[in-house]
Amino acid sequence: MTIQDIKARFGIIGFSPALDHVINTAMQVAPTDLTVLITGESGSGKEVFPQIIHQLSARKHGPYIAVNCGAIPEGTIDSELFGHEKGSFTGAHEARKGYFEVSNGGTIFLDEVAELPMLTQVRLLRVLESGEFIKVGSSKVQRTDVRVVAATNVNIPDAIVKGRFREDLYYRLNTVPIHIPPLRDRAEDTHLLFRKFAGDFAEKYRMPTLTLQPDAQKLLMSYRWPGNVRQLKNVTEQLSILEQNKDISAEVLMHYLPQETFSGVPALMHAERGHDLNERELLYKVLFDMKKDISELKKIVFNIVSGEENIEMQNLSAESQNFLKESDTVTPVIQTSQPSITLTKPTQIEVKSHEPVEESLSIADREKELITKALIKYRGKRKGAARELGISERTLYRKIQEYGIKK
Repeated sequence: MTIQDIKARFGIIGFSPALDHVINTAMQVAPTDLTVLITGESGSGKEVFPQIIHQLSARKHGPYIAVNCGAIPEGTIDSELFGHEKGSFTGAHEARKGYFEVSNGGTIFLDEVAELPMLTQVRLLRVLESGEFIKVGSSKVQRTDVRVVAATNVNIPDAIVKGRFREDLYYRLNTVPIHIPPLRDRAEDTHLLFRKFAGDFAEKYRMPTLTLQPDAQKLLMSYRWPGNVRQLKNVTEQLSILEQNKDISAEVLMHYLPQETFSGVPALMHAERGHDLNERELLYKVLFDMKKDISELKKIVFNIVSGEENIEMQNLSAESQNFLKESDTVTPVIQTSQPSITLTKPTQIEVKSHEPVEESLSIADREKELITKALIKYRGKRKGAARELGISERTLYRKIQEYGIKK
């Protein structure tokens, strides 16, 4: 069975390499009985992969049970998972089998496993290590043959540090880790998903199918989608029901998206990966520091010309002095017109150039200039230009649209 067969069988939409890698990992681990821990943000589609693993395993004819650990009250979670004996607690009028006993010979999917209480985690660890469990209110050890697939959107290493999750259970669950990529890392798949959802809702509500104008398609791909596929589906359904004009523009689409997650400097700081964020912050800091130092240099030059001879160069920052000595290394980043200064006497300075003309120090202008130069260098190829600038190709595409740069 190929990856495309899996997508068709389980209704998975998308062609991004990250998605294909996850599906391939699930296909490889399925024939084994190894425990799998699936991680990923809420709404990214984690619930599909336990079904893939079960259906491609030797247990496919056995039971498959999905349990949302976060939806079961703490007081009854042990009874739900491991069962209880009659009279073991108030309201236990008869004995009951738990999920681990019912799913014997099959697969149990523990969704939101990080929400389990600490005492229940101890019981789960015993099942994983020996296949043994004890019902609530019983002293008899029972055995079960169950494959466990767990999922969570919680950062478990952080939960371990905070004392909310057992470290030994984490390593026992994490035999084979599978991380589902967020939708923002699958930007090329957003329009495909939108079309699929739009078609489904058009059939469900018996109305024309939504279409997106080019500017709306670009907005769809540049948006961060913090709620991932679930949010995209909800937005598509709202548009299908509320909009009379089914040809959606970017202006209309924008009304259905939280404004704080659009592209721009504040949103960008949250959206980019760690290395992009650090490099961009560094660029801004360099530009601001240079602007300050250039202003100081201009004051010095004008004071000298006007006859103020007692200039204390030590008042300059170390960066300013380096700027005077190594101006050639600065000009590739930002270019300013500097006067040519000849010292004829210790107190006499002749200025040969015209009055310096101040260039724009706008961050947006500098960023636009750098992007334009990178695109020219790589003949309009975004991949090479993004690598040169140290940002992601997706960020570069958004900036090209934002500044109206023509490749």
